Amino acid sequence: MKVVHLTVKGRVQGVGYRAWCAREAEARGLAGWVRNRRTGAVEAVFAGSARDVDAMAQMCRQGPPGSRVDDIVCHEASETALAACRGTQGFVVLETL
Repeated sequence: MKVVHLTVKGRVQGVGYRAWCAREAEARGLAGWVRNRRTGAVEAVFAGSARDVDAMAQMCRQGPPGSRVDDIVCHEASETALAACRGTQGFVVLETL
């Protein structure tokens, strides 16, 4: 299993980015979470097969219609990055941090 942590900057709040992210991740069978940051960024963790995680990370560079992605910081993470969604199934949208 591959786990990545992304921070997405640009016009990514108020445009459905989190909901889009959750739908796309669930469609690929990925585990993880997504949330808004008070800084205006969106933060996400994706876990699953390397192929599906890489495809999702690439899709995040485009985002949903209406969004504008200016920058993405992406790094590999450990399974401990999934701690925010322990006890849930699949992919979740968390509250803003």
